[in-house]
Amino acid sequence: MAGIYEFGLDRCAANFEPLTPLTALRKTAAVYPDRLAVVYHAVRRTWAETYARCFALAGGLAAQGIGRGDTVAVVAANIPEMFEAHFGVPMCGAVLNTINTRLDAETVAFILNHGEAKAVLVDPEFADMVDRAVKIAGRDMLVVDILDPSFDGGRRVGRMSYDDLLASAAPDYRWVMPDDEWDAISLNYTSGTTGNPKGVVYHHRGAHLNALSNITTWEMPRHPVYLWTLPMFHCNGWCFPWTIAAHAGVNVCLRAVREEPVFNLIFKEKVTHFCGAPVVMNLLANASDHLKTRIDHKLRAMTAGAAPPASVIAAVESMGIEITHVYGLTETYGPSVICMPQAAWAGLAPDALARLKARQGVANAALDDLMVADPETLEPVPEDGATLGEVFMRGNCVMKGYLKNPSATEKAFRGGWFASGDLAVKHPDGYLEIKDRSKDIIISGGENISSIEIEDVLYRHPDILEAAVVARPDDRWGETPCAFVTLKPHRHLTEDQVIAFCRDNMAHFKAPRHVVFCALPKTSTGKVQKFELRARAQAF
Repeated sequence: MAGIYEFGLDRCAANFEPLTPLTALRKTAAVYPDRLAVVYHAVRRTWAETYARCFALAGGLAAQGIGRGDTVAVVAANIPEMFEAHFGVPMCGAVLNTINTRLDAETVAFILNHGEAKAVLVDPEFADMVDRAVKIAGRDMLVVDILDPSFDGGRRVGRMSYDDLLASAAPDYRWVMPDDEWDAISLNYTSGTTGNPKGVVYHHRGAHLNALSNITTWEMPRHPVYLWTLPMFHCNGWCFPWTIAAHAGVNVCLRAVREEPVFNLIFKEKVTHFCGAPVVMNLLANASDHLKTRIDHKLRAMTAGAAPPASVIAAVESMGIEITHVYGLTETYGPSVICMPQAAWAGLAPDALARLKARQGVANAALDDLMVADPETLEPVPEDGATLGEVFMRGNCVMKGYLKNPSATEKAFRGGWFASGDLAVKHPDGYLEIKDRSKDIIISGGENISSIEIEDVLYRHPDILEAAVVARPDDRWGETPCAFVTLKPHRHLTEDQVIAFCRDNMAHFKAPRHVVFCALPKTSTGKVQKFELRARAQAF
């Protein structure tokens, strides 16, 4: 029998509207029309101007026959048009597919075909690659050239320019709200290091909630000045395009992450927030002293993508940058776990505080629940900081599923949980700490060895700039750790010295048996490509 509160209390237009981050843009443009929204070289646009351009993008796409449920791809750096696409594309009912700019043409062609792209917006820097990808894909699609006067190079490969697309919008166009908050808003592809990449589908509800969660969990004040050091193509920039619109901030756009322009923009624009992988933090920590000694205002950084070594956190914070460590996956809209600071941590020595901040933490405001459990039984592990289990999540910021891949979707969702594939422990205070990807754990003589633990020790060495550890086959032990190390400029170390340092700072059986000195292969988001290192380790 229905309860008394169910009778005659149906939802209607007056009391229910699908959750979507798109409404944030309209509200901010109405309330703060003259506030600065976008900065990029000579471009300085207000929120009213930005809203008008996003609206025109939606109308222009609609005029080209693109609408609800169609896919619009974008291959671009962190330029204003990339930000606008996060609103203009879904405002015409289409689904935004931001593509990794470092992929090869063959992989981009696969993505264009798999996502059935009806259009692709192209940054001139990547015109040659996209032109080849479109030809390989062999599908009829609208190719639109983004013209960037600040970029010296590139060529026209499209049917029309981005400005012409905006100009083609009908004067009476009205933007399209989602029919349902479960409707797809974006399509993001995983790295695909072991085969074709998987298409991760986000919905409007998750994007909206995660965008607001960024504000609450990071305690962002209104009107933040946000520097785009994190690629917008990666998990839709961790939902920060929608976050900055919701909080009426400033998007400081940046084509490439290099230490000098990053620091110059931090000082010139009084940047308050930026995000990036640990490799970005390490780049800044090892920048020239004359660049980083000028920080004279409050600056906060959020890092994720790989567990950051405690030494890197300590080095960045010594510059006056407050680090917040987060964790997540493409399948969880980017970060969904955050290392929330505790009052009891105040007064700790910098090294001790950095070690606490290097843990992944607890669920953010948008994630309903989080556990570390046995991957077979889903029984939670003891909160002893030692028992290894798999990280499981559930909540509104978990993907809809993998596009056209029901078997992978079914495998990822088990017992009402999303299985991350990451191995972690849970500490007595409830904070989880990632120990490795399940595929990266090193099993030597029956003992589990965390590659992350070894990397953390290696980063403590004053002569080591970067380090990554993978398993190397061993006839006696099954596997042993193999370290790949990049030294700081003008520094010299031998293999024996590195191994001895590790043995002095951790259990001997965990120390690497082999050390290779080289530059580390990385993805465009700064993650070390361990599959390449594993192949190299097996070859010698």
